[in-house]
Amino acid sequence: LTKFIFTKRGWERMARFIGREEELTALEKAYQKEGFQMAVVYGRRRVGKTTLLREFCKNKRCVYYTAIKSTAARNTELLGQAVLEQLAPNMLGTAFKSLDMIFDYLYEQSREQRLIIIIDELPYFARKDESLVSVLQKWIDEKWLFSKMFLILCGSSLSFMEDEVLSEKSPVFGRRTMQIKLEAFDYRQTSLFVPSWSARDKAIAYGITGGIAKYVDLLDETQSLDENICSLYFSKTGYLYEEADNLLTQEFRDVDLYSRIIETVAGGANQIHEIADKVGVPPQNIVHAMKNLTETGIVYKQLAITEEGNKKKTKYILTDEMLRFWYRFIPDAVGIIEIGKGKSYYERNVKPLLSDYMGPVFEKMCRQYTLMEGITGRFGCIVTQVGTWWGATPNKREETDIEIVGLDKRAKKAVIGECKFRNEPTDISVLYALEARQNLLNGHFSAVKFLLFSAGGFTKGVAEACKKKPCITVGIEEMYS
Repeated sequence: LTKFIFTKRGWERMARFIGREEELTALEKAYQKEGFQMAVVYGRRRVGKTTLLREFCKNKRCVYYTAIKSTAARNTELLGQAVLEQLAPNMLGTAFKSLDMIFDYLYEQSREQRLIIIIDELPYFARKDESLVSVLQKWIDEKWLFSKMFLILCGSSLSFMEDEVLSEKSPVFGRRTMQIKLEAFDYRQTSLFVPSWSARDKAIAYGITGGIAKYVDLLDETQSLDENICSLYFSKTGYLYEEADNLLTQEFRDVDLYSRIIETVAGGANQIHEIADKVGVPPQNIVHAMKNLTETGIVYKQLAITEEGNKKKTKYILTDEMLRFWYRFIPDAVGIIEIGKGKSYYERNVKPLLSDYMGPVFEKMCRQYTLMEGITGRFGCIVTQVGTWWGATPNKREETDIEIVGLDKRAKKAVIGECKFRNEPTDISVLYALEARQNLLNGHFSAVKFLLFSAGGFTKGVAEACKKKPCITVGIEEMYS
């Protein structure tokens, strides 16, 4: 049953609450403790922070305020209204004269009874009132510590939350009793939203949403994967059709520059000088922009595992699969979508390329699988770190890579793997190529297992070889079992 709620933006479909058991349990444990508690919850936009906190607050005494991009005075006014609406609706029409009056009232309301106070999108408020975090520290130290308040500070700006709230320089440093950095769902968690789909379709669902809670929740299990992609991306009314522009507008001032950078990275450029050349701006501008993109969780800096101290081996990779899909397929389709022919465009120009698009996504999935299974010791060592490696072959004649590298740093052992997201079975040549690369790793690690991942199964030759070699084959169905 689909439920709707009325918000400041009008009627919106309520998000399904699936997963997040660990985070919800942690919040519940903190809630059950005696005395003052303070949690910091942060994560990139659309990742599901608000849904998590609203689920936690169900049937609890709570004041929930979401700050807006406005003046400090306006945020103070709206916070006061939220306090009265949720604690004293009979007093609506009156107003608090200052932030201190609001905080004093909240103290009185939490002296004898547990009260949750949530300030969501804290950076919007604090950037307009630079004293806000210091004022919070004053009230915590002087009064709230002696109450039953559960204060939760939440924000989407990773840099602000880490630098101004969590770091040692923050006025509230040392006051928090827990923190949650909410990440995107992994591929298995994403599949919980579409449990009846095939393993291949579940993987593509992850590939077009990146596990971002808002996007995953838009998937309609009763429709096919193709119908979902068409309705979300290739329709004028699709939520994700204009999402790239909406997201960038919320995060950055120079939307055109950031859009061109993301499109360039999505197209395969992954080093500063290469991106600068393609975008046509000085490298220093790209460095600044990449810092901002990294802080918002859209891009991450990838280092070659076993050589993380080598700054020359740095790649910038899109973390956001929605943006990668959007910039790969939507710009050329806008005119067709606008005249209502998006479905036809998808069938002819996008669907045949999905296997190719899924290559890097499948690699990410396989790294997640290697870590989840490797930590159990299944691969002959305890894998605690997974990444990728790239560099020159010993004869320096060509560049090559190892898509999956799992390390047991204590035992100095490694597992290495290759992934193929294609319809046909993976053959023995992939195993031979992987064996040939095993000595490319830093000499401190010895490869103890070869992992072959395939969405299309394996040939008999691979199956026979793996009976004699330290090789494990993993089909896509097994990755979901």
